[in-house]
Amino acid sequence: MTAPATPAGEAAVDLDAGAGPGPGGRLVGRSAELALLDGFLAAAGSRGAALMLTGDAGVGKSALLDAAAARAAERGFRVVRVVGSPFEESVSFSALHQLLQPLADEMAALPARRAGALRAALGRSDEQPAELRAVAGAVHTLLSRTAARTGPVALVVDQVTWLDRPSAVVLASLARHIRTGPLALLAASRTGDESYLSGAGLPTHEVPPLDPESAHRLVAERFPALPPGVRGRLVTEAAGNPLALLELPATLDGARLTDRGPLPAALPLSERLQRIYGDRIGSLPEPTRDLLLLAVLDGSGRLDILRRAGNADVPAALGPAEQAGLVRVEPTTGRLAFRHPLTRSAVLELSTGAERRRGHLALAREFPAGSEHRARHLADATIGPDDEVAALLHEVAHRTLGRGDAVGAVTTLLRAAELSLDGTAKARMLTEAACLGANITGDLRNVRALLDGAALADPADPGSLAAATAAASQLVNGEGDADTAHKLLVGALGGRHPQHRFGTDVLHEAVLTLVRVCFYSGRPELWRTFDDVVRETPSAAGEPLLPVLRGALGDPAHAALPVLDTLDGLIADLHRETDLRRIIGAAAAAAFVDRLPGCRGALRRVVDSGRDGGAVAAAIEASFMLANDAYFSGRWDDIPELTEEGLRWCDRHSYRLTAQPCRYLRGLLAAARGDTRTALTVADRLVSWGGPRRLDTLGVYAAHIRAMCALGGADFESAYRHLASVVTPGELPPYQPHALWFFLDFAETAARTGRHAEAADHAAAVRETHIPAVSPRLAMLADAARAVATPDAVAHDLFERALATPDAERWPFERARISLLYGERLRRARAGGAARVHLDAALTTFRRLGAVPWSDRAANELRASGIAVAGPASGAHGAALLTPQELQTAQLAATGLTNKQIAARLYLSPRTVAAHLRSAFPKLGVSSRAGLRDALSGRPRDGRY
Repeated sequence: MTAPATPAGEAAVDLDAGAGPGPGGRLVGRSAELALLDGFLAAAGSRGAALMLTGDAGVGKSALLDAAAARAAERGFRVVRVVGSPFEESVSFSALHQLLQPLADEMAALPARRAGALRAALGRSDEQPAELRAVAGAVHTLLSRTAARTGPVALVVDQVTWLDRPSAVVLASLARHIRTGPLALLAASRTGDESYLSGAGLPTHEVPPLDPESAHRLVAERFPALPPGVRGRLVTEAAGNPLALLELPATLDGARLTDRGPLPAALPLSERLQRIYGDRIGSLPEPTRDLLLLAVLDGSGRLDILRRAGNADVPAALGPAEQAGLVRVEPTTGRLAFRHPLTRSAVLELSTGAERRRGHLALAREFPAGSEHRARHLADATIGPDDEVAALLHEVAHRTLGRGDAVGAVTTLLRAAELSLDGTAKARMLTEAACLGANITGDLRNVRALLDGAALADPADPGSLAAATAAASQLVNGEGDADTAHKLLVGALGGRHPQHRFGTDVLHEAVLTLVRVCFYSGRPELWRTFDDVVRETPSAAGEPLLPVLRGALGDPAHAALPVLDTLDGLIADLHRETDLRRIIGAAAAAAFVDRLPGCRGALRRVVDSGRDGGAVAAAIEASFMLANDAYFSGRWDDIPELTEEGLRWCDRHSYRLTAQPCRYLRGLLAAARGDTRTALTVADRLVSWGGPRRLDTLGVYAAHIRAMCALGGADFESAYRHLASVVTPGELPPYQPHALWFFLDFAETAARTGRHAEAADHAAAVRETHIPAVSPRLAMLADAARAVATPDAVAHDLFERALATPDAERWPFERARISLLYGERLRRARAGGAARVHLDAALTTFRRLGAVPWSDRAANELRASGIAVAGPASGAHGAALLTPQELQTAQLAATGLTNKQIAARLYLSPRTVAAHLRSAFPKLGVSSRAGLRDALSGRPRDGRY
């Protein structure tokens, strides 16, 4: 291995091992973090807990993990360590192997099905590979049984970024179900690094840099001879980074250490640390550097492999590196371990391509023909095309897929395609990669390769478009990767031969998938590309559903009117439509233009098909559209049951993005009924999941939920801020369909907060875009928006026209809100008698819906007008007001039974059960089933009663 001529560049690894301790391994300046870890372990020992430490490179996360592991052992935990490795990231379940190795005896005692899932995942049996959920369940069972038999278990995971994805999925599942026993999951990830586990919603603690006092103390304890002036300069330049504080003095020569020479100019921390490791590695003897390179390329740490591949005396060759503190041989496993991941990165940086290729060839010889390790080393040793190696990798990809690792299979297929000279084989590999792209999370290299694969596949073959469509559908529905799915579909639809024609079924499925991608992205530029694709694909232009979707779903504010007649015709024919995709497409187009009621029968057929084991994906969307319809039509008690089944399907089939509209509806319902904690939790989760994936529609969902919480509590300033984050005053931008759902909300909050010009401009923009002509409901809301935006007067004509909208009772919540707005204006205008009529109507509807905060607002207005209004009953007194059937129904609901289960017990219909609960909620003073138990027992809940 060639000695370095220049400093190594920055490596993308965390810089933590050994960072921050004073003499004797004591951590300096980390009392707060140690107290946090003590509390975490105490909680985990009783009920299970998970925690992710985050922070900059070198801030001391690994040192804190070491301290936590020692403290856990002192508390009686059984500690299991897992460390991610960039060189094992592509090896399926490599991290899981680390977890299971010390638990081999316990694994043997598992039930056969659970043990079989783990053996299959690790490649130790010929059993059919289990799904990741089954593997996760087996791991959870293993750890729970171990904890029950031998005491609490602490799983300590470092270098989360480099975990292989299947293992990360398993650990994420474990974290979500950690509270089932005395289990602790403590992990560390570099701030800004993305990984499956770090995105699993674990509680996090950001490890901060050391404060100046602690930094001075650390340097003084470790380098007592360092002059104060030099120490001060180092502390300033290190900016509290413990590893830099410990390593920077080693770069200073004697003159500088004695304050007789100037310190070097300040450099970015990562560059300085790379230089440190480069110098230390470059000073090693060449045989040592060569052996370290083999160890890095191999990744297993097995000394026997290093001895044979390097043809070297391993102990003698490693001696200088051990003396330099770069590596150590673990006494328990006998394997080589690098002191810090940066060492491995620096070794690679300082090697040449030829040296790395020679190393891979040497390692390949140590594995039998046909083995995965041999194939991968040969691939890494190959420069140009090699069909033989490509064929080996192709086989490896299928074995990888057989272990349940679709991501690893895709990556392997892409490398095989790069090595293949055979055009047919290359196209097949790339098409397979596209089909397996469901679990890809946005790596740019893989995105580009997938797009290239779609272009290389024969554009005249509908199969190539089908592969791209399947991959895109899985990408967006499973992982929420709308950007990759969009590029993949656009590339496949456009291809390199724009004049080609696809099979009709394949084309329609592809374009419908592209519509879904554009909708969830919420970004106009993706919709514009959709327009271009449809325009340039002749066979797409003849499909009437596509312009309907483009107008009514993509941009209803500006483009719905011209397609409404076509949409109405499609809806009228749904009763005889057998193509479930067309039913879903028509219903999706109907959602924002208030035509979902006409789709109910067809959507129920789709849901029934899913229950029969048919089109589950379509059934999921159908169930959520029915829930959407139930929200606007005031059948709020139907929403939990309609969404519960869909969520189960989503969980079972990994439709992660498709579940988000359901959560949105549940959050919106919770907000309207006063369950603010649940509503805001849903909003936060929508943002945390959608934000990193650039799914702007989920951000709109969250803003709507938060605004509804604030509106119910009459906090108009907060509601305005939330809406202003997604609304441009006075504008309804193209491709923003949700703007139709809260333009009245924005007009009200703007007017209530003194922004009258914004309220008036927004109401005017609604009218100018001809939104009132789209549907009676939108006309009703448009009149109400103009009325509420009218300052210093009661706009009687507008309010009266809004309330007189034909069939306005079809939208009870919104009609009641308009009655409340009108009543509030009338009361303030001293028209008390007229106000009371509208306020009483609003109160009646809000109470029937269980909209507690809105009932409170209406009741307060009535009291202010001189009418005595009884507050909601609570506790035992509320129970006394229930009829016998209401009481019986409420008691069963309090135990967690669904409406269907209650109906079966009481020989009632589910609708009758829902009606009893609807009546019981306001009598008990609760807004949801969650409060029934305390209300029936008379206990106070959340300090409310």
